Amino acid sequence: MIIIHAYFKVDPKQRQEFLEHVKQVMAPSQAEEGNITYEFFEKPDQLNSFVFVEKWKDQEAIQVHEETAHFTSFVKDIECFLLEAIYVESFEASALNKDDERNDNE
Repeated sequence: MIIIHAYFKVDPKQRQEFLEHVKQVMAPSQAEEGNITYEFFEKPDQLNSFVFVEKWKDQEAIQVHEETAHFTSFVKDIECFLLEAIYVESFEASALNKDDERNDNE
């Protein structure tokens, strides 16, 4: 399983528009075959700082995701809303509890 954290710092004036684009990318990403979870959060101590927390079955699933129309459009369309470049961390992981094991085998 691969876990991705993608961080976004958004111009406060562009917040609502950014969030509309997030809504458009969430459902199709969650529906992708290799996706385990695809979540989005705002950092409570840093307004307009957001993170996607994603779990994918494998690198192939991520590659397929990154080539989808909804993902490529999202990345292109939100560029003008950001105060700095997107920062992405990737981790290879294995399940430590039964719930995670269930998700790994989906």
